[in-house]
Amino acid sequence: MTITMPTSPNQRIATATSGSSLADVLERVLDKGIVIAGDISVSVGSTELLSIRIRLLVSSVDKAKEMGINWWENDPYLSSKASQLLEANRQLLEANQRMQAQISHLETELKALQASARV
Repeated sequence: MTITMPTSPNQRIATATSGSSLADVLERVLDKGIVIAGDISVSVGSTELLSIRIRLLVSSVDKAKEMGINWWENDPYLSSKASQLLEANRQLLEANQRMQAQISHLETELKALQASARV
């Protein structure tokens, strides 16, 4: 931090942070990203009762994607595309179950035809 002492009553003290606004700081943090990490342990004697690991990443969406983090794109509660994929998967699962039931029915009929042919 740079501090200059005033030589007259009209001069102000200049600091290196006097030109930075909250918006500037927030823009820098989102552009570069910031990681906050910590561990909390609650113990009685030598017995650990609770252990919490905290990992927090603050960044812009673009920076997160650049780092390979995009979990929100596949979360059905946050993405309409993900909910459409879930619906398509549900329909495929139902079609698969119908086909398996039909195959089981056909195998049963085939066994019955083979048994009647032997007689």
